[in-house]
Amino acid sequence: METAALVAPVTALEFLQDAFLLTGEGPVLTVYTLQPSPKACASLSVLQHYRIHGIRPRSLPAVPTQSSALGTYEKIKDELRSTLQPNSYDLAVFGGKAVRLVRLHVDRRDVEHLHLEIMGPFMELQDWALDVRWLSGEKHSLLCVAVAHNSALLLDISTGKALVQCSCLEGCLLYTALLLVHESWADTVLVGGTVFNQVVLWKPGREEDKSSNSEHKAPVERRLLGHSGVIFNISYLQEKGWLASASDDRSVRVWGVGDLGGPGGKCGNLNPACLRVLYGHQARVFSVCLSPGKVFSAGEDGACLVWDWADGGKVVRTLKGHRAGGVRVLAVSESTGAEERWVATGGADGGVRLWRVEGGEEAKERMEEAGTEKITDLKFPGQGLPKVVCSAGTEDKNESWSQSKFVVCTEQGIIYQYSDGQWYVVWKGTPEFQSYCVMETISVKHSTPKVNLCAVGNLSGSIQVFPISHPQCGTLLTGGSGKIHSLIWQEAKEGVYLLASGAEGLVYRWCIKVESDVNSSLALNVNLLPPFLLPACAKRWLTAAVQLIYTSQRLLWVCGDRRGSLLLFQDRDDKRMDEGRKEVGDLTLHPLSCLFGVHGKQGVTSVYEYQGLLYSTGKDGCVRIFTVHPTPPEKLEERGVENKGGLQLEVLRVQRACKGMEWLERVFILEPDIRAEEEKEEEEELGEICENHYKTQNLNLTKKLEAAEEGSLRGEEEQTENKGREARFAIIGFHAVHFVVWDPVRQERLLAVPCGGGHRSWSLWPSNKGVWPGYGALVFIKQGAVLASHPPGEAMSWGGKAGRSGGWALREGVHGRGIGCICRLGTIRGIGNEIQTNSASEDDVNEVVREGGHWEIVVTGGEDTSLTVLAIQPSSGSIKVLSVITDHISSVRTMTALTHPQGGSKNQSLSALLVSAGGRAQMQCYRLLIGWDRQRLLPSCQVIQVASHRLDQQWERRRNRHKTVKTDPETRYMSVVVVDERTDCSFLALACSDGALRLFSMSEAKRQIDLLWETFHHQRCVLSVAACTLDDEKGNRYKLLFSAATDGKISVWDLTDASSLSTGSLSSAPTPPIPCLDIHAHQSGVNSLAVWAEKQGQQEGGCLVTVASGGDDGQLTVSVIRVQYPEEGKTGGSRVFPQTSEPLISQQLQPLNQLCLHLHSQSHIPLAHAAPLTALKLLSPGLVVSTSSDQRVCLWRVRSSGISHIGALCSHVADAAGLAVWEGQVKEEEGNKKRKIRSESEQEIAVLRGSQTGLKTMCKTVAQFDKETADEAEHGVTSKIGDPVCQSSDERGGETAGECRSQTKTDSVGETASEATTEAGFKASCESKNKRGKTGWVLVCGQGFQLLQVQNTDGCPDVEHKERQGESGSWN
Repeated sequence: METAALVAPVTALEFLQDAFLLTGEGPVLTVYTLQPSPKACASLSVLQHYRIHGIRPRSLPAVPTQSSALGTYEKIKDELRSTLQPNSYDLAVFGGKAVRLVRLHVDRRDVEHLHLEIMGPFMELQDWALDVRWLSGEKHSLLCVAVAHNSALLLDISTGKALVQCSCLEGCLLYTALLLVHESWADTVLVGGTVFNQVVLWKPGREEDKSSNSEHKAPVERRLLGHSGVIFNISYLQEKGWLASASDDRSVRVWGVGDLGGPGGKCGNLNPACLRVLYGHQARVFSVCLSPGKVFSAGEDGACLVWDWADGGKVVRTLKGHRAGGVRVLAVSESTGAEERWVATGGADGGVRLWRVEGGEEAKERMEEAGTEKITDLKFPGQGLPKVVCSAGTEDKNESWSQSKFVVCTEQGIIYQYSDGQWYVVWKGTPEFQSYCVMETISVKHSTPKVNLCAVGNLSGSIQVFPISHPQCGTLLTGGSGKIHSLIWQEAKEGVYLLASGAEGLVYRWCIKVESDVNSSLALNVNLLPPFLLPACAKRWLTAAVQLIYTSQRLLWVCGDRRGSLLLFQDRDDKRMDEGRKEVGDLTLHPLSCLFGVHGKQGVTSVYEYQGLLYSTGKDGCVRIFTVHPTPPEKLEERGVENKGGLQLEVLRVQRACKGMEWLERVFILEPDIRAEEEKEEEEELGEICENHYKTQNLNLTKKLEAAEEGSLRGEEEQTENKGREARFAIIGFHAVHFVVWDPVRQERLLAVPCGGGHRSWSLWPSNKGVWPGYGALVFIKQGAVLASHPPGEAMSWGGKAGRSGGWALREGVHGRGIGCICRLGTIRGIGNEIQTNSASEDDVNEVVREGGHWEIVVTGGEDTSLTVLAIQPSSGSIKVLSVITDHISSVRTMTALTHPQGGSKNQSLSALLVSAGGRAQMQCYRLLIGWDRQRLLPSCQVIQVASHRLDQQWERRRNRHKTVKTDPETRYMSVVVVDERTDCSFLALACSDGALRLFSMSEAKRQIDLLWETFHHQRCVLSVAACTLDDEKGNRYKLLFSAATDGKISVWDLTDASSLSTGSLSSAPTPPIPCLDIHAHQSGVNSLAVWAEKQGQQEGGCLVTVASGGDDGQLTVSVIRVQYPEEGKTGGSRVFPQTSEPLISQQLQPLNQLCLHLHSQSHIPLAHAAPLTALKLLSPGLVVSTSSDQRVCLWRVRSSGISHIGALCSHVADAAGLAVWEGQVKEEEGNKKRKIRSESEQEIAVLRGSQTGLKTMCKTVAQFDKETADEAEHGVTSKIGDPVCQSSDERGGETAGECRSQTKTDSVGETASEATTEAGFKASCESKNKRGKTGWVLVCGQGFQLLQVQNTDGCPDVEHKERQGESGSWN
């Protein structure tokens, strides 16, 4: 096996000055360069099965640091190129009980070309290493190591042996340790954090102790008391004499200990005092770091707090960006001349984030969290109280926050403008506009003079529209005789639209164009349009509207009203409108489609259109993504003449904001995560390629023109392809008293302003772009004052994503908590940009294709109640989060998918029907559409919600349910499997914690899930289910269901007739079937099942169904069931059952058209794993993969003679809970591509750029597969996969094993069996297999996930099969 991708909690971070960042994720050491933009450059696996917990660089000549985050890179690059000798760093990497020396080589000619080389032996200690430091004064390479039982070692790197070992008299257990070393062992001071809430200081190298105490035990020199929890981390600042400790009690304490370490091993003050107690975290504090004037701390609450020492220990900044699970480790770089620092955090979600923190007063003014946001009063001097505030700026790309303008309307009907720090009166209304008015503004971008229009409505139906720069050029419009409830502006190609919601549900509309006359004065050209009529309801006025160009001849309007409904209107034809211009009142438009009350009773707040999809928000805490599509013919007949256009609104999915964020205002589209620096680098690289290949200037010019034309055409194609795909967006709304910009994918706040909550007028800058740029300022009204979250007179800078938002994501996090299940959907092959170049030595034109590579699409479900759609690129280890679904109200326990590749052999698109289930008896169904985004060169995902179901839906709908007691306990769905798939519906079997086995029917067309029947046969918690499909020679198909419970028994159900039921044909509840067979397989619970079928020869008839099971007892059991088809079974006599099986129905009572089942044989491996076996999957017929919480992934070969152990790998994923396996054809050149995770070798140097090898692990290959398959082929047995979880195919069209249903014989296995009959066939098979490179993939999930590649599953049979003695099971 070899590792293709890994996501695990980040447990180590270390800066190399201001140039590089070192990270430890599992046993993998990764180097990121920080200049000119952060990105990964090299990676190496160094600690085998241990996690890296610390990286300690040795003081060697270093790369020069730069003064700013994005500034003087070219200067540094020239300085590095001036010296031809490479630079190197020696790194001591430790974790668990292992220590290893690694050397980092930096090529001065190319800073980004890094090498990692293992220098010393793998040193395994007898105790856990907590800290490692280099002794600077020693000529030899010596390391001082602090271990968990309050001891210290002196290690020789060259030999790997301990020279000196010293223990403390207080032999307690340490959770953390800090070594302060100088030149020799005698100068060393150890600071340890004990499990007894104390910090102890002692000297392991005291000379006087060696003479008096033969065991070299040193006394405690200092003891710091005050914490009420264990100590997790310690940091020391030598120049101040401060020691900081982070504890389980949610506090950080700073102690004045004085000078520690140094010459002579000083122990500081005799009575250290506690200088500060810092409380601010909501959970345990895991890491702390001291710097002059600042304290940095990170904890389980996922926040990194920056404390200002001079300001009394207040939190001046909060850095958030990780998902649930907290921040495990923290690192702060050394300060530069501008007092700027890099701050890096590593989370339990496997993500690494980077921030640029500035010193001085500027840092205090760039606070982003609610408790520290600086609010500025704009000193409104007008008459009356301000009621409405709107933006009045043009918001060009070059416009800064200091140039922004705002208008405010008071209760006196007077409008003021704020510009350049001053307030001006713009317009004074008549008495009709006093006491009540509504106001909206818009920037007219398409007019020759760019102006801002303002509309003000009153109680009598009058609307004043005027340019803000020329208010005397306004006009008065009439919108009925009643109150104007709302005003809405909408941009158009020519002019703008104004919608005014008046009395009795009428929405009046005007098309307004701004024109200029000869005298340079402005004039408004107003055309009245037919009004909209809203459906009858209590709150009958419009709150949101957007124009949608459906076709070139159809102009649609999508509106939202105060009742929470979404409405679809269609404009009349222009010719008809011109003819009936005098009778506009008769042309009232009615809605074509209505989603009544879809956003609840509090109303719709916004509707936004982007790339063909519509996004609506409301005060129900939901964002609904919907679209306009043609109405089905049957529904069109029901609606009659009301919908002649045949269009309707359809909600694709619902996205909820964070918990407690119910009042949503709108959405912002997030820009693609493409850094400008990377784009520049790509342009430079392409420029160099062109210079090398184009020798002729005319040819060069011709190619550039052709490339420009192709680029423009490709851009149009990309826009067309991206049409209808969901974009990443941020949600804007109110969370308690804060105005919040929320990222639902990364689950983080991008901006938070303490404005006092909703029910106030506000304006966000920049607002009209529709794209969130990563920064912003809020202007709002509170208690009669106009306030701003940022001083308007100051320019708002933004130095990239390392600024004030969620930081720079060096690596995306996935799930902060454990991943309970995982499901693979299929493969997407990307298409990159094509560049034609000319060879330097030849005249012919060569084609260079920058491919997007192939990506594996998987879905993970975690304890954080979310589903994450991921794209994994095995060749590079890249992982991209495509979508996050947060509809579950409890943890996601199981999922399955029905997958259908699209796009032919190119695999450019994929469609999957995903079913997820978990706690609170909740089941969700989604349609996932996976495509390729040519703009970002990444896969894209569109999520469509199909249906949902909960067993206690009746309870949730009951009134006053809080006054009654719920008698039924909460039920959890433990496992789900697809029993049968049909064109109109699919049948799902679910294992439930209440002891029931339930069968559901799911109809995508009807968008509903119905419960067909349930049975409590097991009377215990049902843990797992599996299904199998059998086909006899006459074409009849049979369905078998296997269920297993906590009593260790497996029940077999014949659902051939039961699955034929449909909800439409049921007049009453059907009778649950009776199991055909019970098999006792384990002593305790059965956690996982893997089922496949093998067809027997014609002389024997029937088939054999193999059931592999893994349980809590750590045992692997394989049960073979003999199945006789009805035509082949005997009608007379009695059946003989083995003693291990338990028949539930006799032969006389069994109908003749049912299957005849009995247990054929059974085999066990009692200690397959050292812990409960949590997951078991079928990779290919006869090859089973298992995993357990013992962090081992094992391969097993199941044959007629028994079970053979092929190999095992120590996984880097803790608490392994799920597996996904599949087979695929991998081309030879693709399998040799570079990998970010490299192999561990004493002589091998890991070079990320240009590398041609992958991570090699200690597991054997399964090259003996063909030989074993051939042996079975000689007995007339061919294999057939029978686990109908999903249907998918790889690039060659082969069936995916283990997760996919095969309705015909597996082609690859069948061909191999026929070719293996002769020696020549074997050789031909080996040659073809080596060329095709058929491999297996294993994806393990738990606390993270790891993708493993099983090389050559169909390898040559001449490889000797080595079985472990005593591990082969014998058949009964």
